[in-house]
Amino acid sequence: MPLPEMFDIFDEKMIRIGSDSRENAHAKGLWHQTFHCWIVHPAKGEGGSLLFQLRHMNKDTFPGHLDTSCAGHLQAGETVEDGVRELREELGLSVPFEELVYCGMVAEENIPSDGLIDREFSHVFLHTCEQELERYSFQLDEISGLFFVDILKFRQLVEGETDALRIEGIVWDEKTQLVRPEQRVVSFGDFTPNSNEYNRMLFEHLGSDE
Repeated sequence: MPLPEMFDIFDEKMIRIGSDSRENAHAKGLWHQTFHCWIVHPAKGEGGSLLFQLRHMNKDTFPGHLDTSCAGHLQAGETVEDGVRELREELGLSVPFEELVYCGMVAEENIPSDGLIDREFSHVFLHTCEQELERYSFQLDEISGLFFVDILKFRQLVEGETDALRIEGIVWDEKTQLVRPEQRVVSFGDFTPNSNEYNRMLFEHLGSDE
């Protein structure tokens, strides 16, 4: 039997108080750390585009939703700098930590389902990359596809100025075992939720990044 995935555990002031398993952290609502990195393609869309991953339908939270380009939990003993491994694991990108732009840290609480309380200190970064979708090597057991979403239009969706967006991307076809292009019309509920504080911080840094 594999060993349980272990997280460092913190109090609400982000003071480390020990470690516990992933299962207990989510069952008991224990604070832990995550690494988020948004990939920005500056030449896509009117003012650049964000890369979103399509969460696999087998995920225990928000299956089939569009999510942060790259995100993952920091394991017990890992530093924020160690989180850069997620870019390699999820998207096949080898990026030095020093090349990331730090947006900040946001404390977020979500209760996506009964018996699951997710309390995270999320460290959020940006990385500019002009790579086309087909060149990404994404983690098939975690991700079912990739989509570019225009930053300006996504902000309008988040702020309630529009109800839907047309997006283009690629998805992994389980039957053919090949990647195929796909267009979708999506609404706010098709994206994983973030707090107002998180979104405000993200858009502020995207604005300065542009």
